[in-house]
Amino acid sequence: MKIRYKNLDNVTNKQSIMQVYKWMKKKKKMSRSYYIQHHSAIDKHFLRQNNSKTTITWIGHSTFLIQMGKTNIITDPVYANSMGIRKRLTKPGIPFAELPPIDIVLISHAHYDHLNFPTIKRIGQNAQYLLPIGLKALFERKQYHHSTELAWWDSKRLNGIEFTFVPAQHWTRRTLFDTNTSHWGGWIIKNGASGETVYFAGDSGYFKGFELIGKRFSIDYALLPIGAYEPVSIMKIAHMSPEEAVKSFIDLKAASFIPMHYGTFKLADDTPEEALLRLKAEWKRQKLDEAELKILLLGETLIL
Repeated sequence: MKIRYKNLDNVTNKQSIMQVYKWMKKKKKMSRSYYIQHHSAIDKHFLRQNNSKTTITWIGHSTFLIQMGKTNIITDPVYANSMGIRKRLTKPGIPFAELPPIDIVLISHAHYDHLNFPTIKRIGQNAQYLLPIGLKALFERKQYHHSTELAWWDSKRLNGIEFTFVPAQHWTRRTLFDTNTSHWGGWIIKNGASGETVYFAGDSGYFKGFELIGKRFSIDYALLPIGAYEPVSIMKIAHMSPEEAVKSFIDLKAASFIPMHYGTFKLADDTPEEALLRLKAEWKRQKLDEAELKILLLGETLIL
């Protein structure tokens, strides 16, 4: 019998067929008047040559290039032009051909907008793949043998960097028959030499796990999702609103917040413009330091 993984609080994202049907029937059309812009001064040469500075570059959706300790890390790499019938709204921040060689790939969960095998194929079999428990067999079948699966709170040290798989509140499915047969979560990425720590949250609803993660790790940069939250009746368990993302940042006690998971694919009724406006409004309402909110353009690199 297959293992079916659960959330910390055993909450589930089960929706009736009728609920989903009614939503799809009334689904809002997205305004095309606002797009996330590309950074005007992308230094691709720097990214290919960099072997000393820690950097975070937003490629789009949940895909980041993180350079740390002479190691090139990519999170949830998706260079697909569409997600099913949903066309990509913006081009990736860095063209695939201009990426530096990727050493380590982090996967948060198996949903198609986070695990895209055509992109994995382009990265190749020589990279190390760090996976949620339950996914290794799929990678092995596809001949990616340099893969390690981790359960929540498990760690793996590679190239002097400690990677810890941490909880998220979500679910997963790739076929009609594999619902929740692999886990979901985020990744703590800690530089063993400098102690710099980046938290990549993956996909998550708001839950008590953020406070637990914040108690275990001193986080410098939290990469948190702010999109795909409407309608709330359908999305709340698995996706945070911008206000909940700010609350999670406070729970984490992180030093800086980088928003993600918005503006690349239309996955729900909310828009990227609305997500950013609500994020900024909540940031101001909570009287947080403006310098701690790092809203990146596509292809923009933050040097730590």
